[in-house]
Amino acid sequence: MKRIDVHNHVIPETVVKAMQENPVYNTRIEGEGHNRVFIRGKVRFPFEPEFYDADAKLESMDRKKIDIAFISPGPQTFFYNLKDELAITTARLVNDGIAQMVAAKPDRLRGMATLPMQHPEAAIAELERVVREYDFKGVELGTAIGDEELADPKFRPVLKRIEELKVMIFAHPNTQGAAGRLDCYYLMNLIGNPLDTTIMVGKLMFSGALDELKDLKILLAHGGGFLPYQIGRFVHGHKVRPDTAAFTKSDPMQMLKRFWFDALTHSPQSIRHLIDVIGSEKIVLGTDAPFDMGEMAPVDRVEMTPGLTPQERENIYCNAAMALFNGKI
Repeated sequence: MKRIDVHNHVIPETVVKAMQENPVYNTRIEGEGHNRVFIRGKVRFPFEPEFYDADAKLESMDRKKIDIAFISPGPQTFFYNLKDELAITTARLVNDGIAQMVAAKPDRLRGMATLPMQHPEAAIAELERVVREYDFKGVELGTAIGDEELADPKFRPVLKRIEELKVMIFAHPNTQGAAGRLDCYYLMNLIGNPLDTTIMVGKLMFSGALDELKDLKILLAHGGGFLPYQIGRFVHGHKVRPDTAAFTKSDPMQMLKRFWFDALTHSPQSIRHLIDVIGSEKIVLGTDAPFDMGEMAPVDRVEMTPGLTPQERENIYCNAAMALFNGKI
């Protein structure tokens, strides 16, 4: 039984070089060698070697008892604000860098791509390229595309093409630099990230988008945000509010169970709740490495889950990820 991490980030050197050379990226990486710091506005974090070095990534995986990791772009590389050719070029730099890291350690690493979603036709072209050239089986998308929603009709052709190619989506929040009431005490992450996921799922549900995309597989980060705890509110609202039920007759609980969830809740009791609501066959390991809000001991955390059965353990470590990727790991 392999332990498979499906939430693990990189920022490959291919795009690091571009960010350092072009001020349009609004990013600084200060320091030398393995002692660098990533800086963008108020966002500042150690630029750990495992962001860009495949050997360092494997060392981290070994410490965390992870056998295989699907590496995906850090949300700092989504760049949904870029125009035209630069957006396309940047996505290709990120994806080519991820492919290089995977090629360096093909037994342990698998890749997910980013897409220039603000330009849907270009996003489809890049999707087809990474599937054709690198055999990527997943893409990471922001829970929102700038100020636009993933549920908007504008993005439906991209989602349909992802579905047709049998590629999964890893939906990840991108609240870096959030202002207003969350711009203190790191609430932009503590509240903003799970809130972004909850908003995205609500709009995908109630817009009818999920009714059109019946075979699309979506993984939700951070235990699915607030939704597994508040799904009863969605179910009740769908029954009593005509605006909530205007575009779909599908039951919110059944729609919720279409998603996959990582176990990154930082709480064994929360993992137990997630299993009870969703079922362990839809829950995968996630570390969020190498960010400080990640899980340093993901296997140990799962093992502390109250009442964990051998089948639930096997599902979370391996089986759910196998199903998410259609048995091709």
